[in-house]
Amino acid sequence: MTPVTSIAALLDQVREIGRDVIAPAADDVDRHARFPREGIKALQALKLLSGYLPTEMGGLGLDVVHMAQICELLGHYCGSTAMVFAMHQIQVACIVHHARGSVYFDGFLRQLVDRQHLIASATTEVGVGGDLRSSICAVDVTGDRFTLVKKAPVISYGEAADHILVTCRRAADAAPSDQVQVLVRDQDYRLEPLSTWDTLGFRGTCSSGFVLTCAGATAQILPVPFEDILSETMHPFAHIVWASLWSGIASSAVNHARTFVRGAARKNPSVPPTSALRLAEADNVLQTMRSGIEALALEYRRLLAAQDRDAFRSYGFAIRINNLKLASSQLVVDIVGRAMLICGIAAYRNDSSVSLGRHLRDAYGAALMVNNDRIMTHNATLLLAHKEA
Repeated sequence: MTPVTSIAALLDQVREIGRDVIAPAADDVDRHARFPREGIKALQALKLLSGYLPTEMGGLGLDVVHMAQICELLGHYCGSTAMVFAMHQIQVACIVHHARGSVYFDGFLRQLVDRQHLIASATTEVGVGGDLRSSICAVDVTGDRFTLVKKAPVISYGEAADHILVTCRRAADAAPSDQVQVLVRDQDYRLEPLSTWDTLGFRGTCSSGFVLTCAGATAQILPVPFEDILSETMHPFAHIVWASLWSGIASSAVNHARTFVRGAARKNPSVPPTSALRLAEADNVLQTMRSGIEALALEYRRLLAAQDRDAFRSYGFAIRINNLKLASSQLVVDIVGRAMLICGIAAYRNDSSVSLGRHLRDAYGAALMVNNDRIMTHNATLLLAHKEA
């Protein structure tokens, strides 16, 4: 399979899974805050969990633009399923971009193609808030083995994952910002519950907190500093795929509103309902949101192809990526809110065919994932030093 000739067909398969598998389970996933196993199993069957791997390794050769398109489609049917898929792809991208060439990680990626294992992430830590650039825990290396204990307030789908990528200090005497990323596999670790996950939205991500205790071979430590992984991959890739799935949630809400307006128009075909104007406004905002995401995804793909590592460290690029997250997380709330006003009480009801309760609750979670205030503060600092060309 090559993305140039088959991406359209692949997206059609994802739509089919979304319609026939993911959407029917979405309300139950949300109601019971359970892992969206049906959707993830279907995506595994399509070999999409290794989709970002290059074709020479057995993957589908998809790039970040394709992943953004898939995440948007999944978000249209279930925000939690889309978020699990997006988070997994962020971890895969970190390994593909920064550990290829390692005998251990090349073998791991080839196994990923065959086994379609799910990878979670443990970046946040009790005591440092949401600061990804700082760790308290440290990897303890003895010979060719390591041990590591991390108190993580959130590990999304941690109990359902097969492997976890963990951030920590390089050594016990290292500075909090001198971090590495370690892949711990299912046989390497145990999880002790630290907190539960009973939230308004994204309930199916099952993002409970755990004390993560693990041990393994030093070959499982990614060979580059986490600082590089964060700036070149985790930061831009995450904000692009997150924004994409949020646009899927927004698109679904607009579709609900379109269904409602069409029903109103059929009752009086000679006079377009006032709600049709509100629908046009909502669709315009959605197009603005999508355009911003597409522009950054294309820019990031171009920078990856150019292999210009300095570009990822430029203040301008970091500011644009941060602004994408800020704008998209606000626009998804705006768009869903507009759709809710169009549909009125029908959208407010949980038992309605155009109910938007889950959409709205998921939408409000967007600004809290890497809190917008933290990102805005970081942008303010960058802007003071940035010199526009």
